[in-house]
Amino acid sequence: MAGFGFPFAVTPRGTITPDPDDDADLRGRVVQVLLTTPGERVNQPEFGCGLFHLVFDPNNTIMAAAVEFTVGQALTRWLGDELVVAGVDVRSYEEELVVEVAYVRRRDLAPRAVRVQFR
Repeated sequence: MAGFGFPFAVTPRGTITPDPDDDADLRGRVVQVLLTTPGERVNQPEFGCGLFHLVFDPNNTIMAAAVEFTVGQALTRWLGDELVVAGVDVRSYEEELVVEVAYVRRRDLAPRAVRVQFR
């Protein structure tokens, strides 16, 4: 699946220009799943995992384990046809939460990672 190029354009043959950077497109969709809260989308109320709201939760090992499970399940559910979740690492420091998702793009088996930090 390819996204549309930005700005949106039509080739001289009348076709739509594809997104030239598939990596950025998939990475953006991973971040979108991570930061979207379930219930936020009207037509897909179960979409997302609500990572953004963890800023207000206690920063401990129980929360970190729950985040690892939730993130892995959400990415598998919503992007499972495009990637395989290789691992989710959640580290908490004093006032910072770091979530790193390692995944493999199914199309070419290229390993990738996304890192999200909250302070």
